Amino acid sequence: MPKPEDVRAVAPALESYAQKFLVDDLWKRPGLSRRDRGIVTVAALIARDQTVELPRYLALALDNGVKPFEISEIITHLAFYTGWPNAMDAIPAARDVFKSRNIGADQLPPATGPQLPLDEVAEKQRATRVGEQFGQITPSLVQYTTDALFRDLWLRPSLAPRDRSLVTVSALIATGQVAQITYHLNRAMDNGLTRDEAGEVLGHLAFYAGWPNAFSAAPVIKDVIEKRRQ
Repeated sequence: MPKPEDVRAVAPALESYAQKFLVDDLWKRPGLSRRDRGIVTVAALIARDQTVELPRYLALALDNGVKPFEISEIITHLAFYTGWPNAMDAIPAARDVFKSRNIGADQLPPATGPQLPLDEVAEKQRATRVGEQFGQITPSLVQYTTDALFRDLWLRPSLAPRDRSLVTVSALIATGQVAQITYHLNRAMDNGLTRDEAGEVLGHLAFYAGWPNAFSAAPVIKDVIEKRRQ
């Protein structure tokens, strides 16, 4: 992980921009808590398989109130939404940060246990819709989506539904998966994410995933917010 002086020795303007816009401005904006910014940043780095700065931002997330069990759950969640290899690549960084802070197994979520209640009506509607669209083409995808994601992963209590949605939306924006944002942003807002927070996520991710990904997602997020106002 490069130190400020290392960056300055190669790209002094980059180090200056980092101090001016990230350290002195972005992370201090009131539209999104520092805790949430930690979640968004960690989700983006894992989603993009960018592990060099991951230890720094895992530590920052912990300093800003994200719990070890939540970090563990974010990594697990992103295995499904950004691919198993990306989650596995995050393990060494998280392991080292946990070790440096004496975070042990007693602070991590169990592999199995009691789950959050399922909204049976909403889940039946979702499953029916997806089954009708894709059941004849890819029954395995439809079945795993029901069994692994919506009847298991999304019901794990170690990450609040609102935060799980925040992780998902952040990962989708960071990887340019705009087709999936509408569903998951609506779900995020149903779970408590506000319009202002959704907009601030975009501004934050412009720095961590690039302006093109942020602007590609902007029309979709604008559409969701405007339709929810009607």
